Amino acid sequence: MQEERDDARVKPEPRAGTPARGGTPLARLLRTPSRARKAAWWRRHGWFAGVLAAGVVLRSLAMLGYRPALWFPDSYTYVVTVFRPRPDLVRPAGYSMFMKLLEPFHGFWAVTAAQHLLGLATGVIVYATARRAPRWAATLAAVPVLLDAYQVELEHLLVSDTLFLFLVVAAVALSRTERPATVAAIGLLLAAATLTRTVGQPLIVVLAAWYVLRRRVGLAGVLLAAALVPVIAYGGWFYATYHRVGLVGANGAFLYARTMSFADCARMNPPADLRVLCDPRPPESRPPSQEYIWSKDSPLVKLPGITFSKANDDLASRFATLAVTSQPLDYAASVLRELGRTFTWGRPVYPDPEVYAYYQFPATPPGPPGRYPAQVGAEYAKLYEQGAIGTEIVEPYAGWLRGYQSVVRLPGPVLLALLLAPPVAAVVRRVRGPRQAGPPAWLVPWSAAVVLLVVPPAVAEFDYRYVLPAVPLACLAGALIVRPDLRKRSENGKDFGNDIPRNVRL
Repeated sequence: MQEERDDARVKPEPRAGTPARGGTPLARLLRTPSRARKAAWWRRHGWFAGVLAAGVVLRSLAMLGYRPALWFPDSYTYVVTVFRPRPDLVRPAGYSMFMKLLEPFHGFWAVTAAQHLLGLATGVIVYATARRAPRWAATLAAVPVLLDAYQVELEHLLVSDTLFLFLVVAAVALSRTERPATVAAIGLLLAAATLTRTVGQPLIVVLAAWYVLRRRVGLAGVLLAAALVPVIAYGGWFYATYHRVGLVGANGAFLYARTMSFADCARMNPPADLRVLCDPRPPESRPPSQEYIWSKDSPLVKLPGITFSKANDDLASRFATLAVTSQPLDYAASVLRELGRTFTWGRPVYPDPEVYAYYQFPATPPGPPGRYPAQVGAEYAKLYEQGAIGTEIVEPYAGWLRGYQSVVRLPGPVLLALLLAPPVAAVVRRVRGPRQAGPPAWLVPWSAAVVLLVVPPAVAEFDYRYVLPAVPLACLAGALIVRPDLRKRSENGKDFGNDIPRNVRL
């Protein structure tokens, strides 16, 4: 009898061709269902499949309507680094290496196509990671990255933000794991993100702190080692090139430009060598911060040598430090004003019409680059394209996208609501029920989103394209707070580190 009961407990072997259960949510989502389960699969994921298909259509219109790509002033600098591999003083070389991988296709169409694929992949990752929430919440979390017109336009620009976005979202999505090899992969993703945009540096600390909160200090060490080794190696390359410590050589210049929105030399009383960087105009009469880096009339640009030389950058850094320490409240108010632009309902023209226009699908082809460095980069771009460069606008596809962009976007107040919802809901649930064991699931994407929104206004200035990489993370955090289904556990019995009994609902 005992043997019969033991035999009854034995699970039947799966039929041939039937996928095994388990695996990560992303693996379960992407697994091809058998014919017997296909209808059920469409019932579960049909809404997301429709959103994803709409995202594919939008990106196809961009490829058809704006051939082969849209250009930004930074684009030309990236192309120079493709052909002259050396660290740039203003931007790390990660995006240039991405473009280098696609050079054999001999066309910028390959870059934009790859970026559109990364955008679609980001939407899939957000949906798969949010599957612990109801499917409608997971689908809504993926909608902005898949359907926002400005996201599609950003993917069609030759700038680093789409690659950066994908790397960060992928790292956050993997942070539920406790496998050392996967944690090391998270570190490598964050290193790649940091070498694509330097704002990725604090995210290494955020993800390492996550494992410390989960009492997995060893895994935090694995993550830090995997992330810092490539970053330090790049820093060594930068030092060998310029004999300067760092990843870029413009941190002081950008912080100086940030402080010029409030710096008052009468209150700062700077020493003689710093006084040359003062602007006698009152703050309300000064131009946007970026003009203090690129305008010929900027006190920094007027200094001898190139703007980002070590001497000039150190001088700018000392001035900025003095401004912040002398006027801390003015600095905080200035940062809050810049950050507040993120959450406005409309999209006011900022910082100037020229930059603002780069984020719109244009009705006429943009003109050739005006700045000398961009003109040099344009010659290298011709080598990359193996022919003339520019943007061909093809109707009616371009017109459809312009009409779409005038209507479909994520308003700033909605983003603010997404950021406020997780902590507010956590407080309410803590008051109403038992305290949750371990850090909450939404903490990593929420923290990463906050960092990506706050750091640029704090060290440079607000820019519309700096907001978009934070949106999928904010949406993911918002989805993870919506009635999590604790029956869907990962293979190790945990979900983002939450040790919650199965019979407890949040």
